[in-house]
Amino acid sequence: MGIKRYNPVTPSRRFMTGADFAEITRKKPQKSLLRPLKKTGGRNNAGRITVRFRGGGHKRLYRLIDFKRERLDIPCKVISIEYDPNRSSRIALVEYPDKERRYILAPLELKVGEEIISSDNPQTEIKPGNALLLRNIPQGIPIHNIELVKGKGGQIVRSAGSQAIITAKEGDFAHIRLPSGEVRLVNLACRATIGQLSNVDRSAISLGKAGRSAWLGHKPHVRGLAMNPIDHPHGGGEGKSGQGNPHPVSPWGKPTKGFKTRKPFKYSDKFIVKRRK
Repeated sequence: MGIKRYNPVTPSRRFMTGADFAEITRKKPQKSLLRPLKKTGGRNNAGRITVRFRGGGHKRLYRLIDFKRERLDIPCKVISIEYDPNRSSRIALVEYPDKERRYILAPLELKVGEEIISSDNPQTEIKPGNALLLRNIPQGIPIHNIELVKGKGGQIVRSAGSQAIITAKEGDFAHIRLPSGEVRLVNLACRATIGQLSNVDRSAISLGKAGRSAWLGHKPHVRGLAMNPIDHPHGGGEGKSGQGNPHPVSPWGKPTKGFKTRKPFKYSDKFIVKRRK
């Protein structure tokens, strides 16, 4: 993937960049793997906004992704690399010998025509796209789409360009260094996929204008300082006044901007060897 720059024919175009989509090999998605996707606008079942600054955006269809890779020891062929509007990484369409097709998350080096496999066999080749048990993956190999519970499907390390690494194996657990820097224990019976995820340059893309953010379903994010006192603790004041509060707070008075909100005694504490940076 590369970064595409635009000629500055308008002020917003001057700093706008985008993906060149060079790795995309098919424009239309697999119809049998599409499902309707309803927008919430950040509202709950009572119609009240529970997540601010969401709404609008282009209509989307959800692509069913095979996070479990439960078809074992059956090689499948990569048919295409596609764009998915619901996630940051690219997805790959694979076909099994019985003509069943599925979407998987596309690793960086995966090419159309390659054969990949999901297997519990320790002799399975270590190559991008193959899904193996953690006990069969050597230390230092980039992995993604990692299960936290055996058979539940991959839950972590699924965004563009992300990868994790097994740093050690001890007893029934692997020590995995996540992209955040956290080192976590995961059972060796859980599955992960080999390789770094595609679309690594996504973090370098500049939207360039507010309208492009609106296309993605993001409404303008209003600063508390710009609000009235009734709307935010930082609001009010004459002219350009400061927040007034010695510690930045949320609209509901909770400390923010660096304040840790994790539960003090969470069930997963025992699995965390080293906290994230």
